[in-house]
Formats: sequence, C-alpha cells, structure tokens
Amino acid sequence: MAKDIVKTHVRDVTLGKRTYHYLLSGLIMDERWESEIIEYGAINITGFRILDTHKRYVKEFLDGWRKLDATTSPGAGKEQISAQGALMYDSVFVLVEAFNRILRKKPDQFRSYTMRRQNGQAANTTAKFLDCNTSKGWVTQWEHGERIAKNLRKVEIEGLTGEIRFNDEGKRINYTLHIVEMTVNSAMVKVAEWSDFSGISAVSTKFTRIKNHDIEKNKTYIVTTILDEPYMMLRQPDMVPGKVLDGNDKYEGYCKDLADLIAKRLDINYEIRIVKDGKYGAENPNAVAGWDGIVGELIRHEADIAVASMTITAERERVIDFSKPFMSLGISIMIKKPMKQKPGLLSFLNPLSKEIWLCVVFSFLGVSIVLYIVSRFSPHEWRPMTVMTPNNNFSMPTQTITTHQTTSVNEFTLLNSFWFAIAALMQQGCDFTPRSLPGRIIGSVWWFFTLILISSYTANLAAFLTVERMVAPINSPEDLAAQTDVQYGTLYHGSTWDFFRKSQISLYNKMWEFMNSRKHVFVHSYDEGIRRVRTSKGKYALLIESPKNEYINEREPCDTMKVGRNLDAKGFGIATPLGSPLRDPINLAVLHLKESGELAKLQHKWWYEKTECKNDKDNPFASRSELSLSNLSGVFYILIGGLLVALAISLVEFCFKSQKSPTTTSLTSNSMQMTDTMKPKGRLPITSARDYDNGQYYPQSPSMDHSAHEGHHINAHPQT
Repeated sequence: MAKDIVKTHVRDVTLGKRTYHYLLSGLIMDERWESEIIEYGAINITGFRILDTHKRYVKEFLDGWRKLDATTSPGAGKEQISAQGALMYDSVFVLVEAFNRILRKKPDQFRSYTMRRQNGQAANTTAKFLDCNTSKGWVTQWEHGERIAKNLRKVEIEGLTGEIRFNDEGKRINYTLHIVEMTVNSAMVKVAEWSDFSGISAVSTKFTRIKNHDIEKNKTYIVTTILDEPYMMLRQPDMVPGKVLDGNDKYEGYCKDLADLIAKRLDINYEIRIVKDGKYGAENPNAVAGWDGIVGELIRHEADIAVASMTITAERERVIDFSKPFMSLGISIMIKKPMKQKPGLLSFLNPLSKEIWLCVVFSFLGVSIVLYIVSRFSPHEWRPMTVMTPNNNFSMPTQTITTHQTTSVNEFTLLNSFWFAIAALMQQGCDFTPRSLPGRIIGSVWWFFTLILISSYTANLAAFLTVERMVAPINSPEDLAAQTDVQYGTLYHGSTWDFFRKSQISLYNKMWEFMNSRKHVFVHSYDEGIRRVRTSKGKYALLIESPKNEYINEREPCDTMKVGRNLDAKGFGIATPLGSPLRDPINLAVLHLKESGELAKLQHKWWYEKTECKNDKDNPFASRSELSLSNLSGVFYILIGGLLVALAISLVEFCFKSQKSPTTTSLTSNSMQMTDTMKPKGRLPITSARDYDNGQYYPQSPSMDHSAHEGHHINAHPQT
C-alpha cells in the first residue's frame, strides 16, 4: 500500500513541486524500488531495512534465491527478498534449532507420546494431549509446550535478519535496523543504523546516481499500434507497382512516419504489430493484468513501444509511461454539413440585425415628430404670405372680386417632416430645410446618424449578398445539451467516453446522463460513428478528437464539419512499459521533432496536402462571383410594390376629385370668362410666381389660384 501511495503521488504531482519527504515505518525497503519502478527515484524517501546484504551468509542465500524457479517457488527468482520473507525464513530456523536442542538432550522426548497416541493408551494415563478445537472455549495445554517455549527463548543463531536472540519474555533483542534513504535520481543508500542496545548511529553516505539501462542496438523492438486513419493505415498494393509489400512497408500514415523518425533518431530497428483486440486500452477485470488493448500489451511486455493515436490519461499513466505529447487536441463535435441556403427575398436586410432595423424605424418617427414640434414652436419657421383669392359676385355674375389676405405659413407640417427625414435617410435632399436653430440641430444630428448608418450598411452588404451561408442546427456543446432532437455519442470505452463519465462539470454531466441513458448512441469504432453521422440526416453528432474530426472533414464526400469549441485539452503520446529504458530517449526525440517542425510537417502532409475537398479559400477567383437575381430579388419586389401603391393612390385621388367636378365646373367657367374679359384692361401678368421673402403671391388665374390654395400642404393663419 505504501508503494501505491508513493507512485500515485509522483505521477499526479508536477515535477518541480514534489517537495514531500516520505518516512515509511514498515519494513518495505528491502526490495530495490529504484531498480524496479522508476518513480521511486523522483522524490525523497526514508525507510528501514533489516537485511544486511554485505554479510556473507545473506549473499549466499540471495545467490541461491535468485537461481530458484519462480513457478515452483513463488516469490523466488528475484534479486532481493522481502523483509516478511526473510523473517519467515528465520522463524523456521528458530523452530528447528529449538527442537534440535530438545532432541539433543533427550532424543526420545516425543517418541513415547507418539506411541501412546497410536496405541490409544492416553485414556488410561494422566498425559495431556494437544487439543486444537477452540470452539469449546478452552485450549488444552500440550505437555511439551512449556519445554519447547523455554528452548525457543534460549535459541541464539545468525539469520538473514541478523543476530537472533530472545529475552526471558520471548522478545527479540540485539537486532539492528538499517536506515536507508532515496533522493531524486539517486539510488538507495544507507545513512544510519539503529539497535536496541546502542541506539541510532550515523554512517558515512555517498549517494550514487541511478543508471539508465542502455538501449540494445541489435534488438528488434515491437511497436504496437491500431489501424486508425490517417494515423495508421494499410498501404494499397497499387501505390507501389511491381513491389511486394511486407513488414513495415505494409503500413502508412502519420504514426508510421513518426515511428520511422523516432527509430532513426534512436538508431534502433522495430517491427509494427497491430493490437490483437483492436482497442486502445481500458481497465478490464477479465483481461490479463487487468487491462485490455494496447495498454494491456505494454503491461504484459508483449510490446516495447506503442505509437498510436492514444490519449494521455492519468489512469493509463499509472500503469505505463508516456512521452511528451506529439500532438495536442481536444474533444470536438462532428455533425453532417448542412446544405447552403441561398439569399432570401429580404436578404438585403441581413447586414443589420432586426433590433437595429426597429431602432432605425423608431428613430425616424421620433426625429420627424420632434422636428414638427420644434418647427411649430419656433417663430423663425413661420413666414408671412399674401394670397389673392378670387370670389364670385352672385349679384353680378359677370364680375369677379379679388380678395387680398395675409397669412403665416409653416412648411414643416407633419407630412413634410416625415418627407425631410426619409429624404435624409435615403441620402437625398428636399426643397425645404429648417431655418430655426433647433431645427438645424435636429437636421445635423440626423444627417450624421444616417451617414454612419448607411456607411456601415454598405460595408456589410457585399458580404451578405455574395456568400451562401450554412445554418447549422448545433454550434456548441451547450446547444447539444439543451435539446434532444439531435442525438450524440462517442467511442465506447475510449478516452472521450471516460472523460464524460468522470467529469465534474455540470454541462458534461448532463451530456453523460443523456448518452448513458441511451446506450445505442455509443459506437465501437470511429468508422461506425462517422458512417452514422453521414446517414442520420443531421440527427446524430459524434464526439471525437479534433484531429480526427478535421481529417474526416477533408475526405470525400465532404459532408461533415466540425462545430463549436474543443471541450477539453489533452494530447497523444508514445507509450512504453513502466521503467523502460526507451522512455527518456523517446521523450527527447519527440521534443526534438516538435522544435524542428517535423511534427507540423507530418500533420500538414496527412491532413491538408492529401485533401479531397475543394475549398473556396484555395480559389483566388472565388470571391469574384457575380450576383444573381436571387440576391437582389427583394429590391425589385419593393420597386414594383411602390409603383403599384403609387398608381393605386393616384386612382383614388382621381376618383375623389371626379365626384366634385359637377359642382365646380360652372363656377370655374364663369371665372375664366370674367378673367379673359379683364385681361386687356387690367394688364395682369400671365405667369404666376411665389415670393416668400416679400410675402406676396400672384396667381395666374382664379381657377388656378383656387386649386393651388386647396392643394398646398402648409399651415396658414390669417393676419389682421
């Protein structure tokens, strides 16, 4: 248990923050930890040993112990023996020595007892037999028990654990414990010793650095991997015509090229073997060593290296070693690519949001109303005007009397205020402008507002009209968790599956509960999950590592896409068995390849150079596409609608005026006749004119003046 605690601490605490010093009180330091498990050389440990390996008797025993067959002698065949095993060995010799002392004094000590038991004479004697039936609540003392205990206390021998002697109470005395210590990257050394007679005493210490095992250059290392596109794939025979593919040449992919670079860097030979069960590795009580897949093969030393798209996790790193990540990634969402939507009738409104359009409408109404109110209260917007109005003299029908009337007019009626605001918004002008200071302030800020608004609208209009957008039903993990229409799942018993199962984040817990309650959403291979995404018509999303997602999106039929952010951050690493001499050299090789840019070149080679999808960003002329009728159809509909509305209003006005024609026709005819009679005498001007500065108005004829007076939309007040 102490070993497990130390291993867990070393692997879970970042290097450089391991400031703990462990004091192990049990006799568990007799085994050479630093030679078996490399983690024990990464922190400070102090403990006790009872075996002195420098004694001749102990050395001879360990030589014989190492030569024993572990199958017939469990625990043997090792370089060391545990303290428990050594104490058990010494206890047996103590018993043997005690019985030998008894038999040397009286060889037939136990013979008479044995004969009585065999002849059944015990019933007629007073001898006490040994009764081990403790269910009766009492134990019968053996007649030889006291003698044996007395001789045990008198035993004095030299055992594996040192001098063995007992006091009168049966406790061991005059024994020695060796205090040993391990520091970072240093082998176990003796720093002091303690005995019950002399106490503790320090000894001279010289720490020795742990030596790594050398890499065997002539050995062919077994590299286990898994078929997973584009990391490891079977090479097609037609790609290398006239050549028989065997050995490592049968494979290609990112991990194959990575293995070649690592082997070249380490100057070793290797052989690729595909994992037998086709799994990456998870805890499995039914599997040998408790793990299946690639991890299980490394634990059982069936392989020396694992080069695959295998995620570095805490559970895996407790049983195997990982290098530095050769690729960074995260969990991403893969969905079926939605169809591109063409612009709608009102696509010209897309550059601005609905909220902005509503604000523009309310701003237009507000400016128009405020301008109308300000113009009504400002005296500078009112101007005097003289109007000559012809009146018919009913007593003398052949004469017309002209009346002169002075009024104050205001051009900014409510309708004119709306017209001024809409003209400015459309970057046009009108034939009247504010004269008062408040009116000009309103006009200036409205012009500035429309300038910025129209400029922003124009800048975004081109992008919205020329781009056919794809509307995805899912855009983030939150969208997935908030709905049930689109189902989602991941690889069963993979690292992503384990991430959701153990996550403490509420969002991911909710997603795990959804998936776990629908077992059918899990897939047993990525190929199955990708095929399910493509055939589900947008009703299934796959949670997959981001590099795999990006690669599939570049493969035909180019109907999948990645959406949203990555859910986590992790990496792929090269795995080796615990304590393997290959770990540190592989780690340095990965760092060198990353710094030199080789890993980036490999990813670009297998992800983007071999793409099967044509992207618009790769075409320099893609942005020069011409606009179609669908892009601007809404504008034409508005134009046609405006023309129809204008014609309808004109027709209504014509019908309305036609109803008044019988009443006004006779009056108009009489007036025109009277005017024609007075033309030579009065020398009135033929053309009409308006002089607003002088406040005078000269009509051309009574009929024309009358109609103008009725149709002019101004505010007029008579002046007295």
